Amino acid sequence: MAASLDTAERLSHREPGRLRAARLGLSGLFWRHPWAKALLLLAPPLLAFVLVYVASLVALFLSSFWTVNPLTTEIQHIWNVGNYTSLWDSSVFRTVTFRTVGIAAAVTFTDAVLAFPLGYFMARIAGGRSRAFIFVAVLLPLWSSYLVRVYIWRLILDDKGVLNWALGKAGLPAANIGYSNWAVWLIFAYVWLPFMILPVYGALERIPDSYLEASRDLGAGAWTTFRRVVLPLALPGVVAGSIFTFSLTLGDYVTPLLAGGTNSQFIGNVVYSQIGSGDVPSAAAFAAVPLAVMAVYLLIARKLGAFEAI
Repeated sequence: MAASLDTAERLSHREPGRLRAARLGLSGLFWRHPWAKALLLLAPPLLAFVLVYVASLVALFLSSFWTVNPLTTEIQHIWNVGNYTSLWDSSVFRTVTFRTVGIAAAVTFTDAVLAFPLGYFMARIAGGRSRAFIFVAVLLPLWSSYLVRVYIWRLILDDKGVLNWALGKAGLPAANIGYSNWAVWLIFAYVWLPFMILPVYGALERIPDSYLEASRDLGAGAWTTFRRVVLPLALPGVVAGSIFTFSLTLGDYVTPLLAGGTNSQFIGNVVYSQIGSGDVPSAAAFAAVPLAVMAVYLLIARKLGAFEAI
């Protein structure tokens, strides 16, 4: 060890004076300003984020103010707000927007109701092996293809699928919810459920046991403890999970395309069809709608402390 230190010292003395001074000055800068080192480390990913993600959003926003020549179908760089006024005046676009936001909200609520008891059991009741088994069971569907899961559910909900067959064996009428908004809601709730369970579990696990014991010592019952202690402390985790379920449902177009019927048009499907027909400005304007909705949603989530639970 001493020999290696002596060697390093001799090599440092052999460095050119300017190079050594620059190296020492840079080290001193990082020591006096720790944020400079962090900035240097984050510069490459931040640059990639700005060039790939932010630049594409800016291009999307700018193209929404352009127009398409009805004769040549070429995009003309004529600045106007006609695409947005068309969206506002069109009852079809309003219906698609309300349907998309409504089903995204329904999926988020459904996943929250399903994830909370499971997350509570994992965090507060289950032992080590049981918790590990549940973790694998929750994450296992994510290892399979998204399309495979959607097709399997489409086969289950089909008119001649497993669901109607089981109801018929039980003497109940057929559900016939295949290729409908009900099927889209059910598939979305299943596909995005793991993204709600994990943040809820993390929030419930961080609740100190002393809080629950203090609530019981003060005479609070199980429902009062849940309502006034557990739920407020776990709410940031629920909101954090809702960011994933709400945004993923809002921007998806595969599930409505495969499992929805003619009345299951979502924003993503309309944008896809507009791009296919060459009307990129109108597609860009309609794609800005979920971005605006998510911006408002994220502001509300930030107020509720959701970012601390992600």
